[in-house]
Amino acid sequence: MKKGFKLLVGDRTLWIIFFLLTVISMVAVFSTIGLSAIVDSNTTPVHATIKHFGFVMATYVAIILLSHIDYRYYSKPSKPIFYVILVLLLIALLIGEKGRWIYVFGISFQPSELAKIVLMVFMANRINAYRNRLEEKQTFINLLIPVGVVCVLVGIANLSTAILILVAAYFTIYFGGVDKKIWWKYFVLIAGVVLLGLVLFYFMGDDIDFARSSTWGHRLQSWLKPNPDELTQENMARMAVARGGFFGAGIGTTIHGRLMTQAHNDFIFAIIIEETGIFAGIAIFILYAWFYYRCICIASRCQGIFGSLCVAGIGTMLFLQAIANMAVAVGVLPVTGQTLPFISYGGSSYICLGCGIGIIQSVAHDQNKKRKALAETNQGQAAHADDSQAETAPADS
Repeated sequence: MKKGFKLLVGDRTLWIIFFLLTVISMVAVFSTIGLSAIVDSNTTPVHATIKHFGFVMATYVAIILLSHIDYRYYSKPSKPIFYVILVLLLIALLIGEKGRWIYVFGISFQPSELAKIVLMVFMANRINAYRNRLEEKQTFINLLIPVGVVCVLVGIANLSTAILILVAAYFTIYFGGVDKKIWWKYFVLIAGVVLLGLVLFYFMGDDIDFARSSTWGHRLQSWLKPNPDELTQENMARMAVARGGFFGAGIGTTIHGRLMTQAHNDFIFAIIIEETGIFAGIAIFILYAWFYYRCICIASRCQGIFGSLCVAGIGTMLFLQAIANMAVAVGVLPVTGQTLPFISYGGSSYICLGCGIGIIQSVAHDQNKKRKALAETNQGQAAHADDSQAETAPADS
């Protein structure tokens, strides 16, 4: 047993949080996957839950493997891997299912999920390379170009993921130490463009013949002007939250989760509240906030720019995705299609985000080793000093 725990290197608190999230995930997925398993996957809830358990275990393995690799080794291959991701995103866009999924050996895979993590590592590498020129405007533009390319390739088929990637990458650039005046100037510009685009989709989504503009427009309209008489996923999620109240209706007693096809993914947070109450929802939010806090602590202790920005970027990505999912579930944001990290039903998203935790734990593991080596050195020096004092001390008369 002790040997098994020795494999779990890195930040102990992050491991505890991840374990708690996976336990919540197993219970919530089993409780919510019924309709989707029967209708969409043509299987049973038990078989679907077992499959999800396999994804969870694969994610544990991925985290353990990546956490034992020195994080500095992720720097050099980040560039070629980034270009591979661009190719995969292009393939998914041109011939993939709905512009998102491609199939590898019969297994569906979303390149955009891996792009979330790869881009953060790539940005950390680029910022580290430009560390002596971060005050220059051209450096800032050079950092924005790869972000823009990824967001365009992703955004055509999945706008919410593109916005998530843009925000996380943009804040990673901020953490990197670029000129804050330039950062804020472009922040206002980019935010204005995004808001203008959303307004156009809202009023003219059906008339704009671009990608999924009509879908984006309808989602905004149903969010701003909901029709309470429609039996939509959003309305059922709101009813689930209302039914749960403070203490919940009881685990396994969901009504709305059995009527929704996305109860195990996009709206799993609403069903958790229905079954276990608002207090449980607050507890889950605290877990994600605690997770992000630990990431910031690890990033702040890291001496190298690359490792620090890897942790800050990936941590920001995971936290923002969690916030987006929970906000959609309670009606604060329009439907985005973002899963709740490490709680929603597993797949390529679950494993890819797990790879991000593996990189974070690799940085934390390196810090632990340095801290241990320093403690041993100090202990050895103290022991040597004690021996020296003993040799020079006068003998008792």
